[in-house]
Amino acid sequence: MSNDELTRKGQDVLQIVTKAKEFTEEVLKENERLRYKIASLEAGGGGQAADERVRSLQKKVQTLEEKLAEIEASYRKVEEENKEFADRYIEIEEQNNNLANLYVASYQLHSTLDFNEVVRIVQEIVINLIGAEVFHIFMVSEKTGQLEVEASEGQTPGRTAIPLGDGDIGGAAQSGENYFADNVARSDPSPFEEPLAVIPLKIKESTIGVISINKLLVQKTQFTTMDYELFTLLAGHAATAIFSAKLYSSSARKLSTLQGFLDMLKQQK
Repeated sequence: MSNDELTRKGQDVLQIVTKAKEFTEEVLKENERLRYKIASLEAGGGGQAADERVRSLQKKVQTLEEKLAEIEASYRKVEEENKEFADRYIEIEEQNNNLANLYVASYQLHSTLDFNEVVRIVQEIVINLIGAEVFHIFMVSEKTGQLEVEASEGQTPGRTAIPLGDGDIGGAAQSGENYFADNVARSDPSPFEEPLAVIPLKIKESTIGVISINKLLVQKTQFTTMDYELFTLLAGHAATAIFSAKLYSSSARKLSTLQGFLDMLKQQK
């Protein structure tokens, strides 16, 4: 549902509530008038005609009271719908804000080929968008094939390398599937190798690293649907940016080495 549709629905709900309120006030006034008239007729007497008039008015009062009860029920229903609408509007606004932040973060990720800068940007995204306070970033080593700690936030790593398939972290890296613990609300960080979540960084079917989360910010007690979407988008964008930066750094080193070798040959001539 778009923001314009939400605004129109909000205006429609407000009109319904206003009309229901006005009609309820009119019914109450009419009910009070009829009750006063009945009381006057009963006090003044008047025989059979007056009794019939009283019964007619009593029936009308009963009809109005039944209609008033229906209106009150409808009013309560509208109030519930209005609350649901307000909650949904807040949720969509939050999603739009997160998506805008993710767009900015994605732009930053792909705006540099400096490996250390890319890793720093990934850390900022995990803190600001995911709401993680303690986490680790691992990269798959080209030499050993193991996960090696590339960066940490808020906790000293228990070890610097984890084999693929070892524990929750290595298992997520090997399978390429996200891992989430049953309970993520903690006042203290979870042990290094008992993360709350592990997000593989993948390029197509190849896992190049993982993000392991061990504690969320205090106000965050669970992962939301938006978080899972952010994990999916982050995994792809971060993996691509990190891989590109690493490839560029490797190429730059090789080029520098080759240039040094050529310069040395020139000097020998």
